[in-house]
Amino acid sequence: MTDTLLRVVRRKAKPGCEEAYEALIRAMFADASHFPGYLSAQLIPPEAPGGEYQILQRFATEADLARWNASPQRALWQERLRPVAEGDPEYRLLTGLDAWFAPTVIPASSPPPKWKMTLVSWLGIFPTVSLLLWLITPLLASWPFLLRTAVFTALVALAMSYLVMPRLSRWMAWWLIKK
Repeated sequence: MTDTLLRVVRRKAKPGCEEAYEALIRAMFADASHFPGYLSAQLIPPEAPGGEYQILQRFATEADLARWNASPQRALWQERLRPVAEGDPEYRLLTGLDAWFAPTVIPASSPPPKWKMTLVSWLGIFPTVSLLLWLITPLLASWPFLLRTAVFTALVALAMSYLVMPRLSRWMAWWLIKK
């Protein structure tokens, strides 16, 4: 299970209903902020009039997202939004590697510069590999090379995806998203 889960929701407001749509979304955020495991949300307006809004919702776990999806509160908000929104929302989940650098306060179309993501990745990889080399390599010394390498790289990938990068990208967000 990942440290956090990011859901991207895309939906259009009906023409002339944009202000009502935004007000309802913000009210839903305020209500959802009290829901267990609901970490944060952000509304990103369309780039052009009539375009799709994006909502970024962060949950602590997949179970928290499932509880929110099944909750009466969410069902109520979906009903309130129906008169001012076009069609059903489209959902996309970002977890693991996809969510490492997911923005917290900027539009998804503006990821951090590649050099910053590379540097932050290295800041996570270097100590993780060093620690695992020190702890694990002696235990695997008698194993065949390919098996030893497969186990070691699997441990690095797991540590990076589930422990190191979710935290490191959150701790470094102030620098990653700085303009």
